[in-house]
Amino acid sequence: FHLTQPALIDRIIASVSLKDQRMHDTPADCILYKGGEPRKTDFHYRSAIGQLNFLTGATRPELMLATHQCARFSVDPRLPHEQAVKRIVCYLKSTQDKGLIMRPDKTRGLECHVDADFAGLYKQDPDESPSSTKSRTGYIIWFAGCPLIWSSKLQTTIALSTTEAEYIALSSALRDVIYVMQLLDELVSFGVKIPVSTPTVRCKVFENNVGAIELAKAPKYRPCTKHITIQYHHFRTHVAKRLITNQHVTTTEQVADIATKPLARDQFKYLRHRLLGWSE
Repeated sequence: FHLTQPALIDRIIASVSLKDQRMHDTPADCILYKGGEPRKTDFHYRSAIGQLNFLTGATRPELMLATHQCARFSVDPRLPHEQAVKRIVCYLKSTQDKGLIMRPDKTRGLECHVDADFAGLYKQDPDESPSSTKSRTGYIIWFAGCPLIWSSKLQTTIALSTTEAEYIALSSALRDVIYVMQLLDELVSFGVKIPVSTPTVRCKVFENNVGAIELAKAPKYRPCTKHITIQYHHFRTHVAKRLITNQHVTTTEQVADIATKPLARDQFKYLRHRLLGWSE
């Protein structure tokens, strides 16, 4: 299945006063922060963000980081935010006929890739507000090799270490994973044939931080993590029952990395191919 929305992309391009005819290979090249010079064009910023949000949630998950960054500043957009929206549009111009390719693989069950960017705004945001030290969570949930749910968002609490940021991201992602597992179990109870390799729905979570994996497996508290509240330990019973297994994955193979930070062109294209099924 190839899911595309070229008509919507046409409307997005038309709604942005784009005089720049260049095309970009990636939708984002930097982390955005509050402030900057006044805007130079008067296109409807919120309308463009709304259309980009719909496109991202339906068929273009590789845009989730770039779109969410721009959406954060919808109240008072400045020149850097305007330029970021135009960069997304320039990227869409070169990939207008592309979309999400679904290739169901019955040998694969429920999987999740999750990653975090620890304090990505730190030392980049000139405003010394607490939000400048927040980390970003990114995750993608797959079933039968097809992406079902994807998200890129700032964490609500400030993590004090990379391990804590990764663990909070893992906890947030598994909230959605557990709901999907319960839904699949309910469908099986009604006689729906779910193509999974085992009778019990299991989930493999691919995490690239060893500390977060150990923290998920080990019930004991450590000095550097004892302050983490109970809300982030909710999935440990599923790990203990082996309904969820945590597996390590290298950073270069971490598909969720596309949702946490701007990437270089080659790495972005590689992860985009893993996520959407197309490379060029």
